[in-house]
Amino acid sequence: MTIDWIAIAGTIGACASVASFTPQAWKIIHTRSTKGLSLGMFALTTLAFAAWTTFGLLKGEWALIIPNAICLCFALFILWMIALPRHHTEKVAEKLDPTA
Repeated sequence: MTIDWIAIAGTIGACASVASFTPQAWKIIHTRSTKGLSLGMFALTTLAFAAWTTFGLLKGEWALIIPNAICLCFALFILWMIALPRHHTEKVAEKLDPTA
């Protein structure tokens, strides 16, 4: 049995990419603030994940589609929260986590 290092590296990379958005999304929900976040950066990040997801769909590569589609959802959420006026950001966060 040989170890498929490429698959292992890809799996670690996909999991790390997906997990990297969780703390930021949670912080927005918990603090009800997007202060200090760059709209431009998250717009480009969203575009990048949309492009990678599309690329994966066109190639039929589920290893590209799944993690990039999940990251796209997180990036869209964060971008949306940044773009919303503050009082709307607070309302959305309140609905997602009323205990904070």
